[in-house]
Amino acid sequence: MHGAGNDFILFDKKINPDLELMPDIIAELCRRHTGIGADGVLLISDSTDTAFDMRYFNADGSTGSLCANGARCAIQYGYLSGRFQNRKIKFRANDVEYSGIVLEEGKVQFYLNHPGKMKQNFKIKVWNQLIPASFADTGSPHIVVKIDDVLKDPSDPSSFYNNLDEFPVYQLGREIRNHPDFAPGGTNVNFIKLEDNSIRIRSFERGVEDETLACGTGSVASALISFVKAGFNPPISVFTKSGDELIVDFKMDNMKVTEISLTGPAKVVFKGELTI
Repeated sequence: MHGAGNDFILFDKKINPDLELMPDIIAELCRRHTGIGADGVLLISDSTDTAFDMRYFNADGSTGSLCANGARCAIQYGYLSGRFQNRKIKFRANDVEYSGIVLEEGKVQFYLNHPGKMKQNFKIKVWNQLIPASFADTGSPHIVVKIDDVLKDPSDPSSFYNNLDEFPVYQLGREIRNHPDFAPGGTNVNFIKLEDNSIRIRSFERGVEDETLACGTGSVASALISFVKAGFNPPISVFTKSGDELIVDFKMDNMKVTEISLTGPAKVVFKGELTI
């Protein structure tokens, strides 16, 4: 399945009751040249008190934190597999309860919990310069950097980036992801270009250790930061590397962000069998 280009291999424990997903197996399956290829793995199982349980694993085999696009794919699969008939449901992801809605035209809305932590207006020393950045924990940790705050040439104070397509996402994303300030767990990194109440985004994800075509929790983090720093009003459109649009919506209640949701496409690409 994929959610806005963020792609996943999904296993259903009801169909595969004896399946044991070890880290080396996950990593091999997610390798794009020798396996199926994916940004991560979703494992869906039945639940006694919610529609289903979801576990998410990074492409390197490690247990992942919240994956919002993965959650949207799991909601879509749960609906298609008959685990619930009502389009609005509750489920568990890595032992935390969430909710979501299956909308028309293959779109799914996923409700996130309140951000764990947000921090604005600090600087990271990378690439021989101090780059302004912000941080938001939207279930996964995210650094958000505006590309026009990054110098192409540190010796030229007027040489800022303005074209997201030409931005060195992999090189700079990898350096920030592994920066000592974020050790030992590291962080995801999002590079954004602000437009008229919309955001263009490219993301480097830890666990994948590369750029992905979309990042759900990163899109939410970028929208929240843009609300605080640039005055953007919800709902905020976030245009991903894949070209798909994700919609981030939320409300403000007594200076707190509430009812955070992420809406976008979630699709089954193909079904098949493999021998482990």
